[in-house]
Amino acid sequence: MLKVVHLNTYDGNGGAGRGCMRLNRALISQGIDSKMVVHYKFGKNAEIGTFNKNKIQKSYAAFTIILERILAKRFLKPLMKTPFSFAWFGRSVIHHPDVKNADVIHLHWINHGFLDPKHIAEIAKLGKPVVWTFHDSNAFTGGCHVRYSCNHFMRECGNCPLLINPADNDISHNIWRQKNEAYKTLDFAIAAPSSWMQKSVSSSSLMKGKAVHHIPNTLETDIFKPINKVEAKQKAGLPVDKFIFLSGFMPSRKDLHKGTQYLLDSMDLLKQRLGVAADNVELVVFGNRGTEGLPEFPFKTSFLGTISNDEQLAQYYAAADAFLIPSLEDNLPYTVMESLACGTPVIAFTTGGIPDMVKHGYNGYLATYRSAESFTDGMEWVIKYPEPEKLQQQARQTIIDSFSEEVIAKKHIQLYKSLLKGEGGADV
Repeated sequence: MLKVVHLNTYDGNGGAGRGCMRLNRALISQGIDSKMVVHYKFGKNAEIGTFNKNKIQKSYAAFTIILERILAKRFLKPLMKTPFSFAWFGRSVIHHPDVKNADVIHLHWINHGFLDPKHIAEIAKLGKPVVWTFHDSNAFTGGCHVRYSCNHFMRECGNCPLLINPADNDISHNIWRQKNEAYKTLDFAIAAPSSWMQKSVSSSSLMKGKAVHHIPNTLETDIFKPINKVEAKQKAGLPVDKFIFLSGFMPSRKDLHKGTQYLLDSMDLLKQRLGVAADNVELVVFGNRGTEGLPEFPFKTSFLGTISNDEQLAQYYAAADAFLIPSLEDNLPYTVMESLACGTPVIAFTTGGIPDMVKHGYNGYLATYRSAESFTDGMEWVIKYPEPEKLQQQARQTIIDSFSEEVIAKKHIQLYKSLLKGEGGADV
């Protein structure tokens, strides 16, 4: 039986952790001996292992995570939410029994004191095939997770626009050099969840000669599924006679790539266009409330806070008439995938990996990048769409065809077996 071990910093905290857990379960359902081991474990799932099994080890892991945040305040511009990892702390993973026993080692999101370049390179000692899923841009940059349109990664990082004191030989350049040396030691195949990420990786100076495969993330289509709209709205405590927009993050003016201002501007425009009909529209927002205070939207708005239960989250997706994501840079956002799986069309900007899921006019609307007017056009389009049931069916079918657990697990298995045969992931 093929044995795979997945390494991630956290167990389900954030999109990468959820993606890792979902892939692990999908592989198990296909008969693979798949295990997940994390640096810092929040949950109590006995099937997920950890490198920190006692209080001292876990406390040290927490210390490195907090220290990175302190360093971020010292070195990064204060106007931005921390989108940068310093790669100054790490640990050895090669002696863990699940790592030693695996046929294939699959890396995911490994920051916050888990694997620094030195310990990434150390994995080469095991002589096992390595796959690395790039959930964001950090692996091929000098520290940033979100590039904000910077293209320094194509040459050599340095003069980083996120740093307070950018220079040719700044922190980002030093991290770039460390990664460059590590990647010369360890060979690995890259799984890019989106075609946008695949293209970005292929143009990176750090990834020259590395095999890059476009393999999306997956999700549980038996949990995220359509429910009758009236029934779903009643269960969610939402009015059945209103058009419900759902948005899946708590807007932040520091988290620039989330596009908060565009959502606010678009809502203002929609209110003007609809006139008295605006009374028939409501907005529901879920996600971390943060510390900046809640934004004021021109429509009646319900703020749900963080929803940790997938069944409850799926209920809100199914109850919504459309999902809004004004993100300016995103790999393959789970909120889009989850919404479509529940049969709810998506309004988004044409950016990142979103067009891999949202097909304009078929299961949603792709607005012109950074255009509040175009985003408003999308909201107006979905409100007035004459056959909403057709949109719902097409949204669901998109996920079943291209992102279901069986489809994505089989793509990974094909890659693993190809690497074990020494074929380098050919034809995957």
